[in-house]
Amino acid sequence: MAQDSDVSKAADKGKGKAVEGQKPDQSKKGNDGQLAVNGKKDGDKIIDAAEELSEEDQQLKNELDMLVERLTEPDASLYKPALEAMKTSIKTSTSSMTAVPKPLKFLRPHYETMTKLYDEWPEGDDKSSLADVLSVIGMTFSDEDRQDTLKYRLLSPSQDIGSWGHEYTRHLALEIGEVYGKRITGDEPIKDLIELARVLIPLFLQNNAEADAVDLMSELEIIEELPKLVDDNTYSRVCLYLVSMVNLLTYPDNEQFLRTAHDIYKTYKEYTQAMVIAIRLNDLDLIKSDFESASGPALKKQLAFLIGRQKIWLDFDKDDEEAQEIDEALCNIKLAEYFKTLGKDLNILEPKTTEDIYKSHLESSRVAGMTNLDSARHNLAAAFVNAFVNAGFGNDKMMLVEQDKESWVWKTKEEGMMSTVASLGTLLMWDVENGLDKIDKFTYAPEPQIQAGAMLAIGIMNSGVRIDSEPALALLGDSEKLEHKNPLVRTASIMGLGLSYAGSQKEDLLELLLPIITDSSQDMQISSMAALSLGLVYVGTSNADISEAIVTLLLDDERRTQLTDKWTRFLALGLGLLFFGRQEEVEVILETLKAVDHPMARPTAVLAEICAWAGTGAVLKIQELLHICNEHIEDSEEKKGDELLQAYAVIGIALVAMGEDVGQEMVLRQFGHLMHYGEANIRRAVPLAMGLISPSNPQMKVYDTLSRYSHDNDNEVAINAIFAMGLLGAGTNNARLAQLLRQLASYYHRDQESLFMVRIAQGLLHMGKGTMSLNPFHTDRQILSRVSTAGLLAVLVAMIDAKQFITSSSHYLLYFMVTAMHPRFLVTLDENLKPLTVNVRVGQAVDVVGQAGRPKTITGWQTQSTPVLLAHGERAELEDEEYISLSSTLEGLVILRKNPDWEDGK
Repeated sequence: MAQDSDVSKAADKGKGKAVEGQKPDQSKKGNDGQLAVNGKKDGDKIIDAAEELSEEDQQLKNELDMLVERLTEPDASLYKPALEAMKTSIKTSTSSMTAVPKPLKFLRPHYETMTKLYDEWPEGDDKSSLADVLSVIGMTFSDEDRQDTLKYRLLSPSQDIGSWGHEYTRHLALEIGEVYGKRITGDEPIKDLIELARVLIPLFLQNNAEADAVDLMSELEIIEELPKLVDDNTYSRVCLYLVSMVNLLTYPDNEQFLRTAHDIYKTYKEYTQAMVIAIRLNDLDLIKSDFESASGPALKKQLAFLIGRQKIWLDFDKDDEEAQEIDEALCNIKLAEYFKTLGKDLNILEPKTTEDIYKSHLESSRVAGMTNLDSARHNLAAAFVNAFVNAGFGNDKMMLVEQDKESWVWKTKEEGMMSTVASLGTLLMWDVENGLDKIDKFTYAPEPQIQAGAMLAIGIMNSGVRIDSEPALALLGDSEKLEHKNPLVRTASIMGLGLSYAGSQKEDLLELLLPIITDSSQDMQISSMAALSLGLVYVGTSNADISEAIVTLLLDDERRTQLTDKWTRFLALGLGLLFFGRQEEVEVILETLKAVDHPMARPTAVLAEICAWAGTGAVLKIQELLHICNEHIEDSEEKKGDELLQAYAVIGIALVAMGEDVGQEMVLRQFGHLMHYGEANIRRAVPLAMGLISPSNPQMKVYDTLSRYSHDNDNEVAINAIFAMGLLGAGTNNARLAQLLRQLASYYHRDQESLFMVRIAQGLLHMGKGTMSLNPFHTDRQILSRVSTAGLLAVLVAMIDAKQFITSSSHYLLYFMVTAMHPRFLVTLDENLKPLTVNVRVGQAVDVVGQAGRPKTITGWQTQSTPVLLAHGERAELEDEEYISLSSTLEGLVILRKNPDWEDGK
């Protein structure tokens, strides 16, 4: 009890003190509403007489007051020691940066006095030293208009800025940025700011503040000086930050950042990372020089795999035997073999039947029999499902088994026969040598639809693979096929050429297909298909000959009536694909299209613009597209054009935002608004855009929303939502999506068109038996594949009016998707390209940009032995250091080299 009373007495004593120190009637409010105690207010900081300083603090305050006093005395010899003592006091203050350090707090009231002294003193070392101190005290003032830290730093050219600490250098950098902005707009000199920044930047780089260094250089527009400032310890973190900023920058800064990172990687011999950036820049000369400067055949093969994955056709000197293997890597020749190795390892070589996918026994018994009626429509759906599910494995139980005359082809009708024969192309994907024999017999069939299917199958099978004998060009580019009397054979041959040579920029195709676009006697379907195929072949090249031919056709008065044809949209898409990812370069075409007086001109312009900004995450473009969606369409002859315009704008929002995670989140919310308030044409496009924003990445929030839309009153919205569910889950075998699709099969058992789309979606979901992806981003989501995105866009543009194309007789357009189909595997190889089994950790990728130290790049990992499947957002890393990876990312085909320093058991 005695103890308690002592405590209470002490408390009372403390209260007494406080009351003595501050009488109520002496408290006044300052002008700015702050409490000024004893009427004392100094600057914008209140000196509180009641504030009890500890003995130590009081002593420090007295010392600093005395030092300031000395500076006001006439004896100049006292100035230097006084200033040095002040500096030492500030630098040694150990308070945390959550509060102002004590010396700065006590010096702040003397700031005005010291600035007056500065103005009075003569030039010399003492004056510079005083400016040094004033610059640091200036940090404690947060007024918008006074950048005193910078003002006095420029007046005191002290080289030892780093000794003032990290917080000071950051504050200084902030003020440099602010003043630079003001001076640029006022057209004042900026040389002194840049000189000061050049002192600060190395300090940031030495202290793990790469982000601050890059931000400052970016603001002062001197980013090109960065390669000279980095060293072995800092370059990788600096480049990581540079590259991660690209999506948030506008043109041309984004390109400059990439080029700077590329130069740094090249200097430090990080060839695969330099190549990734060269591919992102879409700069063929840079890709070629990077490839040729790589040392050693193994590294060249690794770079060749990267270039081949992006479907860039590169020619190089094949002067030795190693060149053969490098060429095979560049041309994806062994892709089929590696894919089957994966299938064998996962024990999934056994072909699946359509019933394995439909699981009709799980559908309600009342409708189970009805959904599987043996109709031509049902059989056609089965051909597509079989084609997607067994894609690339080269065997199935439907098309490739030796059958009698009652083969599956004859169970479908007309165009259905074409799509069924074409499905052989997906089953035999990438395996050109074995595949040609199996398709051969169909090329001689008397029925033109079967011939057309065979042509398309050859195109699909060659997609992404390049063989010296060029069978696709020989078989499909034959004048007999391109001038065939049956339009289906012509369409299939042109489409097949586009698929085979997508991204190749092969001039032979220009000679073959350009005349078809300009020939006014051709049907619009044929001209448009030729334009789309050339768009695929020359994707992202802004080829002048092709764009001129397409614009001439749009301006041609004789064909004006044809422009209202439903196929014209593919002509427009062909034009757009030429400018894929070219950003500002598309402006010339947009200006030209303003001169076209036709309802199709504006939709064509929007399509070209969204292609040009695809995957950039450009916020201003997304805003422009949302404005287009807000326009109200009047009933007029331009209605169809305007409906398409808004549909393209919706898909464009997804296309632009797909490269950037935060943008994706925001755009998905916008789609919800568009779905509530949009017109019918906008509502039909929204599910497609939701599918495009995350293909092969089944996020629950997205597929739950699509599942609701799949029961929409507007049947076209429902059909598109079903297709988008397939796109979202493509190649993932997602069990929840599979269940939702089975329920839809029962729900739509009487509706042939919707049921057909459910089957397509089921086929996509189980694509490649769950080993493939349609996601156009690859290499740790750093690179957007132009060819893959182009193929997906072609299908979506057709799906905008699904009932005119996909669910009626042009279902073969679905095969444009094969450009995006790719195994989602990691296969490790030795330097002779033979499969090599090693242990890897596979887990969710973690963003480590700007994090200090060596943070973990994956989380929640499991150890598996290669080859392994990588889901969306997963990353792999080697379990130990026995091998060194020649690639910067473990994805796709990776070459490993034995680590010379590795000893077993250590």
